[in-house]
Amino acid sequence: MSAPDPTYQNSDVLRAAFWMLGAVGSFSLMAVAGREVSFELDTFEIMTYRSLAGIVIVMSIILLTGRLHELPTSRLGLHMTRNLFHFAGQNLWFFALTLIPLAQLFALEFTTPLWVLLLSPLLLGEKLTRLRVLAALIGFVGILIVARPSPDTLNIGTATAAAAAIGFAGAMIFTKKLTRTETLACIMFWLTLTQSIFGLICAGIDGDIALPSLASMPWLFVIAICGLLAHFCIASALSIAPATLVSPIDFTRLPVIAIVGLVLYDEPVDALVILGAVIIFGANYLNLWSETRRNR
Repeated sequence: MSAPDPTYQNSDVLRAAFWMLGAVGSFSLMAVAGREVSFELDTFEIMTYRSLAGIVIVMSIILLTGRLHELPTSRLGLHMTRNLFHFAGQNLWFFALTLIPLAQLFALEFTTPLWVLLLSPLLLGEKLTRLRVLAALIGFVGILIVARPSPDTLNIGTATAAAAAIGFAGAMIFTKKLTRTETLACIMFWLTLTQSIFGLICAGIDGDIALPSLASMPWLFVIAICGLLAHFCIASALSIAPATLVSPIDFTRLPVIAIVGLVLYDEPVDALVILGAVIIFGANYLNLWSETRRNR
């Protein structure tokens, strides 16, 4: 058997890196846009307008690509469950965005794969191996360093950021179930539609849904575009290169958002947050590495 072409391999890595840099930029820009509109709209209103804009974008793409036939589904209950997890996680994320530094928020968001690891045996029937347990324990140490739970440092912001990661983990697990039978177009359509309904119900429960000002509308459009674009970029990167190569690039979100927080919001760069995030990343990478070896 001939040796693999290293030029071709390097090309794949560079293409995957390009897509992941798109995801890093999208997530960072979405965080800034969320901050900018949070002074005018609450999290439910942000999610409502984001999802309504998302419907327009997703349906336009579906119609242009002739994928309308992919939208009917026999798994509506699973779509609803997946989207409830995502709706909860995203609302908690936008809420935490207004309370804690951006770098701390992103560091806690990186715990999502660890929650997937722990919840998979319950929801997917996957085995919890020794290396997975070790990765979870290492990740928990990183969480303690980032959050530093004590009467002085533990607050609603860190708690909601951690809870958001659990919500995202649930969404990832049920997405994995859906991808066995559903297309990406179908998943994205039901995501934007159901979350628009959830948002309208939650935002209107007090009988008052604030309309965005002209100044906020561009930021809401940025949130909608970047939210969809980030996940498309990640999916594209993973289709080209393995997760063990893609994951380290995704981690560049942390230093990028730390610089954004420093420049735009005068947020100091916390060395312990960076240290904790590095440990969390190490735990995630250990799990990815063990899965790669196990599947050989």
